[in-house]
Amino acid sequence: MSDTFPDRLSVNPNSPHYDEALLGRGIGIRFNGVDKNNVEEYCISEGWVRVAAGAAKDRAGNPLTIKLKGTVEPYFRTQA
Repeated sequence: MSDTFPDRLSVNPNSPHYDEALLGRGIGIRFNGVDKNNVEEYCISEGWVRVAAGAAKDRAGNPLTIKLKGTVEPYFRTQA
């Protein structure tokens, strides 16, 4: 597997942007220079991340998210 990141990635298995093999390698997100641990989805080209909004859930049991705009820098937490 290459060390390039997809433009968009989600941790939700129901999303078309979900990639289990890539997530299994351990991806970290640096957003505006700060490491974030609660990122649900990101898009590099559009410059946004979706983070969980507290413990709130929607009626399907998924966490409610907030879209934040800024600089998105994904990285691997462990080496391949």
